[in-house]
Amino acid sequence: MLSTPPTRVAIIGAGLSGLTLAIALHRQGIACTIYELRQPSVSSSGALILSPNALRILDTLGLYSRLSPQGYSFETIAYKNHEEATTDRYYLGDEKTYGYKALRVYRQILLTELRAMAKQLQIPITYGVKFSHVVSEDDKGVSFAFVDGTVSSADILIGADGIHSTVRKYVAPGVFPKYSGQVAITCAIPLSKLEFPDGVEYDLPVGIHGKNGAFVMAPQNTDGSEVLAGTQRAYPEQDRAGWDALLANKDGLLALFQTGMEDWPQLVKSALNNVPVDTLAIWPYYVVPKLERWFSPANRVIILGDAAHAIPPTAGQGASQGFEDVFTLAALLPSLSQKMPLGKAVTYWNNMRQKRVDKVIELTLQLNNTRLPQAEREKLEAGQTWVSGESGELGWLYNANVEEDVLAWIKTETKVARTCPVDWLATKLQGK
Repeated sequence: MLSTPPTRVAIIGAGLSGLTLAIALHRQGIACTIYELRQPSVSSSGALILSPNALRILDTLGLYSRLSPQGYSFETIAYKNHEEATTDRYYLGDEKTYGYKALRVYRQILLTELRAMAKQLQIPITYGVKFSHVVSEDDKGVSFAFVDGTVSSADILIGADGIHSTVRKYVAPGVFPKYSGQVAITCAIPLSKLEFPDGVEYDLPVGIHGKNGAFVMAPQNTDGSEVLAGTQRAYPEQDRAGWDALLANKDGLLALFQTGMEDWPQLVKSALNNVPVDTLAIWPYYVVPKLERWFSPANRVIILGDAAHAIPPTAGQGASQGFEDVFTLAALLPSLSQKMPLGKAVTYWNNMRQKRVDKVIELTLQLNNTRLPQAEREKLEAGQTWVSGESGELGWLYNANVEEDVLAWIKTETKVARTCPVDWLATKLQGK
């Protein structure tokens, strides 16, 4: 049983969660090594939204000031109906209430900045190696192998290897991602190609909700001159080759994207009539079924981020919850001691994180339901779709200081362990 802070942590995956974890561990004085299959020359497409809870973590790690000048800052996404009247606004950030505006940034920019900081901190990353399996796990550590036959070891092995995690096969054998039945189709279009109606206020980003569901338009570069435009469609599940084939068939994908175009207002039609075909992309929505736990029976193999709880992007919380995972785990590991063994620590961490992720998933489902086709939305009961309430209602999500919560729990647990049992036993032995 590990009862001292780990000195050798291995991370599988040099994506957003893996790199951020390594930086957070370095901040705590814990050394780690990252192993990644893809070479850093492989670019990552698309953009993502970082909400205040994620930006607070990145700010603490010294990354926010690097990222904010390279992204598009905003506060709300407007919800419009088919007549293009604004029916609601969802806050993805609010500087006055939550400390930060939301930031939409290209995924590649975020990866580049994370890699640059990891290099600056001299965190070793081994590229071109594919994790195979855990060889053994005991009180002395964990041994693990790669496909090329090499074997390595560490005090703790952490799987940050995404929704199709190989490390998860060891922690939760037989659990596989589940397809939601929906695929997002998007493109990147110049703002100048969009035809906005006269006399209608059109703040971006916006979600237009109509007969076909929701069509979203969101600026994704610094000056807002490039806009992501997209919607989601029901589509049968494919294997990897099938999804690749759908993406490769640009004419067929465009036709699917434009299905029902006549039912959209003119702004959406202008987007669909000016799609840069080479920017067409798909995102099949997969989720990871709720796991019994995120760590192995001997506690030394841990999964986090999408490997543990892939969340659809509707609430902008996929990457954000991954950052919360790594930041809280990094805060917890230095506290390991005889009074705070690894098993107790990771059990608390897992339960605390699962409770929060469950609440985020509930919110995400409400937001997803607002994007359903009109006929399906009308079948839902009250409370199953998102409707804004009072100002600051997302404070539980955006204003949480997750590191402070962990440190407060550690302080309480170690204080109890230090003062109660020993003093009580000493009194009994003295016959008092």
